Amino acid sequence: MDLELKGRVAIVTGGGMGIGKDVARFLAEEGCDLVICSRTMSVLEATAAEISEATGRRIVPVSCDTTDMESVNRMVEKTIEEFGKVDILVNGAAAPSGVVRNSIEFAGDDELLGDLDTKVIGYFRCAKAVTPHMKQAGFGRIINIGGLTGRSSKVMSGMRNLAIVHMTKNLSDQLGPNGITCNIIHPGVVDTPHIQELYEREGKLQGKTPQEVEQGYIDVTPIRRTLQPVEIAWLIGFLASPKAGAVTGESIGIDGGLTRGIFI
Repeated sequence: MDLELKGRVAIVTGGGMGIGKDVARFLAEEGCDLVICSRTMSVLEATAAEISEATGRRIVPVSCDTTDMESVNRMVEKTIEEFGKVDILVNGAAAPSGVVRNSIEFAGDDELLGDLDTKVIGYFRCAKAVTPHMKQAGFGRIINIGGLTGRSSKVMSGMRNLAIVHMTKNLSDQLGPNGITCNIIHPGVVDTPHIQELYEREGKLQGKTPQEVEQGYIDVTPIRRTLQPVEIAWLIGFLASPKAGAVTGESIGIDGGLTRGIFI
């Protein structure tokens, strides 16, 4: 399928590694030029060089702190300076799995506020900054990367993902008349460096090896495996395309069937 992405310009926050890196690579393979951003410039530069060499597309690394509106505005201004437009925003800059995973007695309010500021308000800042440019063009795609903790009560940080669902729906109402769609996806257990850290952390709490923790997730996932980052990128690529123009305000799980809830 031709996703009609050739010549589009995308911003991927958290694009230096993990899921964000694979998203950036896939969009570049489909013909997009990109700005990738995070706080660590050395990682961004290495990723940009790697993807550019592999795809022939322009990949511009930009250091950005999404907790700072001025930093976000500078990042979007750099995108316009380099490419003249922005068609796609993929919001993915956040601490994987959330910072606050402890019971309330040990959970820090500053940590929780920081988690919300980075992911919820950070996504808001990025959407706010690109909206005028997308409105002017009459086209835009905003894809927010949430998480399954927003669909369960397992960890305190899950509230950030639930909040993004609300924001996504609200933005779809506001921006739809301007040709801009906004959707959120909820990845399951994805094979990234960060998930290995989660296995080790959970293993210490449960008295298990990281391999046993991973197998526990696999055993309760209907497809009986973890996901690869590129599988998340494939879904985002479709949602970013003109072919997904009728899909907006949706909250989509991509988890191999791990979520047992029924969502209508």
